[in-house]
Amino acid sequence: MFSIECQNLVKEFKSVTATVRPVDGLSLRLNAGEIHAVIGESGCGKTTLLRLIAGLERAEMGTISFFPKDKTPTISMVFQEPRLFPWFTVEKNVALAVRHLSREVQQEKVRHVLELVGLSPYRELFPSQLSGGMAQRVGLARALCPKPDILLLDEAFSALDALTRSKIYPEFIRIHKSEPVTTVLVTHDVTEAVLLSRNVFRLGGGKLIKHYDVDLPYPRSLATDGVGELIEDILNDFLTKPKGKCL
Repeated sequence: MFSIECQNLVKEFKSVTATVRPVDGLSLRLNAGEIHAVIGESGCGKTTLLRLIAGLERAEMGTISFFPKDKTPTISMVFQEPRLFPWFTVEKNVALAVRHLSREVQQEKVRHVLELVGLSPYRELFPSQLSGGMAQRVGLARALCPKPDILLLDEAFSALDALTRSKIYPEFIRIHKSEPVTTVLVTHDVTEAVLLSRNVFRLGGGKLIKHYDVDLPYPRSLATDGVGELIEDILNDFLTKPKGKCL
């Protein structure tokens, strides 16, 4: 498993009329094998941080280091929409992530991950035949199929209704417990962050404003001792403490 260390990251986007820095001197450390949530007001660098970790963007300044240093991590990303190909079955959508492997290895990896996310009985269905929660699980299965070292979730559950989210959260924790992977979850939902993560990082103005240590047992619910109090503390911080300047 890999840990991630970001040091003094700066990322700029320039246009004819302006230059913005969604990430501006950001430093944080993400421990190996844990789920980390990143929260903050819109435009404060959350998704840009994920894209920098994934290598989809390059920082103007600063470093991102992966440990152990003698290996290069594999990284998978799940987006708000599962982005499934409508003409492929569940099985074939997942297999796209390992299409470079032999057919026999593909089949074994797909079989394993569909069983892990509870979709084995639905392998021959098409995306149009799936519920929103099932489609999101297909996207998660596709990301997990190559057995990544790092999993990045960009508002991966935000498009789901509240009832579906309440069902998928414990499933996600079960999957992570079965096969731990260093996970970074970007979310606007403080409750989601507390229910799923071991650490909550609040960004503002492209910097780390506060780190919350979520030392509570899994699985969690709103009835779990300490969950409600921590959610309230974080929300109060947003309301009562000065906000970082967001670009």
